[in-house]
Amino acid sequence: MEPTTPTQPQSATAATRVRYGMLALVFVNVVINYLDRSNISVAGASIGKDLDLSSVELGLIFSAFGWTYALLQIPGGLIADRFGPRPLYAFCLVTWSLSTVLQGFVRGFSGLFALRLATGAFEAPSYPINNRIVTSWFPQQERASAIAMYVSGQFIGLAFLTPVLATIQYHFGWQGLFVVTGAVGLVWGVVWYLLYRDPLGHRGVNQAELDHIESGGGLYRDRQPGVPSAWSLANLRIVFSSRTLWGVYIGQFAVNATLWFFLTWFPTYLVQYRGLDFIKSGYLASVPFLAACAGLLLSGFVSDYQVKRGKSVGRARKLPIIIGLLLSVSIVGANYTNQTALIIFFMSLSFFGAGMALISWIFVSILSPKHLIGLTGGVFNFMGNLASIVVPIAIGYLARGGDFRPALLFIATLGLIGAASYTFLVGKIEGIK
Repeated sequence: MEPTTPTQPQSATAATRVRYGMLALVFVNVVINYLDRSNISVAGASIGKDLDLSSVELGLIFSAFGWTYALLQIPGGLIADRFGPRPLYAFCLVTWSLSTVLQGFVRGFSGLFALRLATGAFEAPSYPINNRIVTSWFPQQERASAIAMYVSGQFIGLAFLTPVLATIQYHFGWQGLFVVTGAVGLVWGVVWYLLYRDPLGHRGVNQAELDHIESGGGLYRDRQPGVPSAWSLANLRIVFSSRTLWGVYIGQFAVNATLWFFLTWFPTYLVQYRGLDFIKSGYLASVPFLAACAGLLLSGFVSDYQVKRGKSVGRARKLPIIIGLLLSVSIVGANYTNQTALIIFFMSLSFFGAGMALISWIFVSILSPKHLIGLTGGVFNFMGNLASIVVPIAIGYLARGGDFRPALLFIATLGLIGAASYTFLVGKIEGIK
């Protein structure tokens, strides 16, 4: 439905702020998204014991989500370009949540592996949809902050809810953990469908807000006739042939390498390799997530502030990411101490850096052709989430002898590679034609 045009002169009409309400809905989506992809990390040690899994088999279970999630990013991005966020996100929420509930009833490796594959498949379009929503609702000068706000959902939610998840598992077992987290998503899928609208379909938005969004480069209008479909080899060639985009892709793989260590192996590392009890590890595991959230929000707001002060987009967007990737290397410091406080410090500093680097989604809206935002986001997330496949499996092999130090060195090395990629491959920041 078209919003009502204000009868007052535009200069006398204050812009509504409906976009922040829509951002809040996306924030909740992200919290639930990450609960259902990371609950396996809280349950990992118990699942490994109950199902008699080796570290290699547990690594495969941890990686299963990433197989389908990464491989379906490009189709997910194309689907995000083709269908509206409201029905598509509702479908994804309900289906991935149902897959999560069913994980509470598995009795072996194969069933759990298959359901983790299904969860990854149904979550695949989520971040391309997030990017489309923010690109539609927010002008360029507010976009890094908006991205930081919704991405922070993955850290805020896990920071405060990891102890809750550990408590649920303590009382109801890992099976109950999957049922509870999945049920939350089923309910929220209905709430999302009832509440979300695109800018031109929202009754509460006024023309002043639409003008504010559009004047800053927000892309809320429908695609115009004659714009080529995203479904073409020519368009795939565009998003795979840019050196700048390849630099961003490699950097995103490095950022996600640190992220996926924390989403999969971190609680198991604390319990099995550092000897902490399960409940205590649940509380300590929340600290790095708070640090990552702080890094993300700091990076997003500082980056937008620099743009508003007239700094170049390249400097404002790239510098926090490079600094963050360099800080993520500090994870290797945990190899050189046995003190729990220092272990958590190095882990938190590393994740703080990774959080800073996660404003990298801003480059999708900056660099991609306007009609290929979903496709570019899909490729970007595909390349980055190859880490969700590689890293859990690699850690399982590197730690199979009972020594976790090579695994942390592996993560730190990828952080250095990511920083080098942004420094030497990502050149001048300008849109790709």
